[in-house]
Amino acid sequence: MKSKIISRVFVLGDNVDTDQIIPAEYLVYSLTKPDEAKLYGKYALSGVPFNESGLPNGNIKFIEENKFVSLHDIIIAGKNFGCGSSREHAPFALKMAGVQAIVAESFARIFYRNAVDGGFLIPIESKFKIKDKIDTGNLIEINLVSMRIDNICKSTSFELKDLGVVKPIIEAGGIFNYAKINKMI
Repeated sequence: MKSKIISRVFVLGDNVDTDQIIPAEYLVYSLTKPDEAKLYGKYALSGVPFNESGLPNGNIKFIEENKFVSLHDIIIAGKNFGCGSSREHAPFALKMAGVQAIVAESFARIFYRNAVDGGFLIPIESKFKIKDKIDTGNLIEINLVSMRIDNICKSTSFELKDLGVVKPIIEAGGIFNYAKINKMI
């Protein structure tokens, strides 16, 4: 696991559900065939209507037309990110879109576990509500050692909650790699 992630940020609101993250109509693609798996990135967050669920004003799309990867490696969100169905496709789609970390006030439990267990991305909880203090497109640095997020554009910093017991699983790249490293399987 890197000690820092620096990227442009994409800001969302509360209760972004798995159907908004990857609409059910796109679940037909293989997760293991590279030509099909990249389509999950192309359609990531395509189910979030503009100006609802806190999507940025100005019609800022998460994935540009005819692209498979976003310009934003970090997502900032509000409460209950990843609610809805228990599909593991949701964190996978975000990973395929280039997302490395999501900072939210809270996560739906199943999304959080799928993100960690699959080694797809790093789900980080903020200690405070920060989605209203950061704008889509701001350059952000997440320090995974000090557990701080710095908004380079606004010269502001915020504390993040510690990754706790999931940190070694994240560092291993998912639950199966963790089990192999620790000779559990």
